[in-house]
Amino acid sequence: MARLNWGMIGGGEGSQIGPAHRLAAGLDALFTFAAGALDHDPAAGRDFGQRLGLAADRSYGDWREMLEGERTRADRVDLVTVATPNATHYEISKAFLEAGFNVLCEKPMTVTEAEAEDLVRTARAAGKICAVNYGYTGYALVRHMRAMVARGDIGGVRLVVAEFAHGHHANAADADNPRVRWRYDPAQAGASAQFADCGIHALHMASFVTGQEVARLSADFASCLPVRTLEDDAQVNFRMDGGTVGRLWTSSVAIGRQHGLTLQVFGETGGLRWAQEQPNQLHYMPLGQRLQIIERGEGNLSPEADRASRVTVGHAEGMPLAFGNIYRDLAEGIAAAREGRAPDPAISLYPVAEDGLRSIAAIHAAVASAGQDGAWVDARPRMFR
Repeated sequence: MARLNWGMIGGGEGSQIGPAHRLAAGLDALFTFAAGALDHDPAAGRDFGQRLGLAADRSYGDWREMLEGERTRADRVDLVTVATPNATHYEISKAFLEAGFNVLCEKPMTVTEAEAEDLVRTARAAGKICAVNYGYTGYALVRHMRAMVARGDIGGVRLVVAEFAHGHHANAADADNPRVRWRYDPAQAGASAQFADCGIHALHMASFVTGQEVARLSADFASCLPVRTLEDDAQVNFRMDGGTVGRLWTSSVAIGRQHGLTLQVFGETGGLRWAQEQPNQLHYMPLGQRLQIIERGEGNLSPEADRASRVTVGHAEGMPLAFGNIYRDLAEGIAAAREGRAPDPAISLYPVAEDGLRSIAAIHAAVASAGQDGAWVDARPRMFR
């Protein structure tokens, strides 16, 4: 496969997520980092882009300049990653999709459900990929977990318990830090903070692994730091369309928790547990038997896990490698469309705009439920009801 050109919007110097994307996109030599608009400060963005190796004429001051600069180039970027604050995702992603670019958007994909529906329709009309970076689904053992559930290793799924709790925003003295403050500002983050930032990763993973979608939910939101307009802790109960019961806790004030993304799936004949902080191990408890620990990279795993394993057994797996699996899937999808062939069926695991829409609908359902003292509400997107 010939290298594809890749561009990035946001993810500038000091960004939390930018380095992970740059590492992931370059991991398999499938993408060349060719263009970027990396900072809200045009001069800083141009300077940082050139220090990363971008040509001066492709290190842009803002996304509009990048769109105009790339639109007519013969070597224009094949994929654009949008890693900017939440409120800007829709406008940027829509503009690039309409101009014929493939897009990978950070989550949450948009702020409103109407915007998310529009991106789904825009991507379909353009015939382009609009992917959403639920990057933790790229981990090898998360994909193996999904395969085990699909082939019936634990029987019908009864209960799924998801968590994404950390304590990195617990310090009240740090509440005015710009890197923290924007996450709790409705003008930049939207209607939800912690649930929209972290909780939907756990919610999407529950759907990804079980193969079921969230149908209804009941939510309780709290701002443990009273100065915050939006929530920093949330508890969400949900019911899935296949009958599975769901529980989710997400928090940014859980001092002592570092990352905190875990998923437990309990079926009729067994249970599974995976934690992002120990991604090389999947705990499997068959009914009436001893606990088994499945190691990433060992023999006799699923094809999904084998394809996603990048280092030998016993060595640590990291987040950029998981993101790299998303980028590798996208590269195959883009190349197949360019070459007029069917893509490798194995790439079908990357999250798309429809997944992003489901998350946005769940966010607004949770906000509505929390505002009604936990009333049960329909969590399905209007488009899919």
